[in-house]
Amino acid sequence: MKITTAQLRRYGKPVAFLLLAWPALWLGYNWYLQFQYLPNGLGFNPQEATHRWTGDWAMRFLILSLALTPLSKVIKSPKPILFRRMVGVYAFFYVCLHLVNYVWLDKFFAWGEIWLDILKRNYITIGMICFLLLIPLAVTSTKGWVKRMGARRWQKMHKLSYVIAPLVIVHFFMMRKGFQIEPLIYGAVLAALLAFRLPKLFKR
Repeated sequence: MKITTAQLRRYGKPVAFLLLAWPALWLGYNWYLQFQYLPNGLGFNPQEATHRWTGDWAMRFLILSLALTPLSKVIKSPKPILFRRMVGVYAFFYVCLHLVNYVWLDKFFAWGEIWLDILKRNYITIGMICFLLLIPLAVTSTKGWVKRMGARRWQKMHKLSYVIAPLVIVHFFMMRKGFQIEPLIYGAVLAALLAFRLPKLFKR
């Protein structure tokens, strides 16, 4: 049975919304268990676990948002693009949780220390740059902003994601001290997605 675009909008989007919210729901539930002094998935260092959990899912959803357009071309259907904006907004949501965890649970709002970290620690500098670049993309993610800016200008600005995503991988690689295979896997996936667009860029 062929699924129509209208059915995807009506039934698929609520399901996608819940799936994208699952990491945050898991995190909230485990923090509830933590406050109840019950066994949970956050381990002996819940702050560090939260930091990694939110950062990992922010990166995964950012990469997923970039994968939906190539997927739509491979399967020759625009349907995956219906979820691109939702995935992108969720990626920003998890970035915000990642930042709140750092500012609140790690630094306890010690703004002086936070500023020194931004200046001295390269991976935090890159992380903050990514956050600042994501803000205009998140703010202009609504249909109203597409109309205000015009589709062409909106698309040009949202190509910032192709700059942000490699910086996120660099941030992740620098956080994982020493040689680890996981950042290389994410980097390879992103490189493949960016390479998918090279023929189009050369054609232009």
